Amino acid sequence: MSELHKAVFFDRDGVINKERTDYVKTIAELEILPNVAESVRLLKDAGFLVVVITNQSAVNRGLTNHNNIKEIHSTIQKYLKRNGTHIDGFYYCPHRPDENCDCRKPKPGLLLEAARELKIDLKSSWMIGDKKSDLQSARLAGCKAIVISEDMGLATAVQNILNSIHS
Repeated sequence: MSELHKAVFFDRDGVINKERTDYVKTIAELEILPNVAESVRLLKDAGFLVVVITNQSAVNRGLTNHNNIKEIHSTIQKYLKRNGTHIDGFYYCPHRPDENCDCRKPKPGLLLEAARELKIDLKSSWMIGDKKSDLQSARLAGCKAIVISEDMGLATAVQNILNSIHS
């Protein structure tokens, strides 16, 4: 059996890029937050895979489409590559809350799918999010979670994860 990887799952809106009340629908609306590239690089250097897990109901609401979402993710990836790092996978749920799918957080479907495809050990993995649904999804999948806020940003959350593996 091949070895399993540890990973840090990132929510997208509010963690990697600025969240908008009207959704990030195009690359013109994408505003990458500070410390993202450095945070991803630190985690990659520590041996983690970094995977984005995001709800994107704007697709099934008819406000954007799969191509725009892929273009947004490609733009994030290009930004990270220019800064010497990368994301190992992007997973998104296009469904509205009323569609009751298995992939929309707080359900763990996307985390479980990523774990299967990328051979991730969920017990040694983390989720960084900005909402309660991110925490719930992580717990249901069996990984640890940190919620960022104005008091604790991404860089601090990453440092806490790195400190926990060295203690």
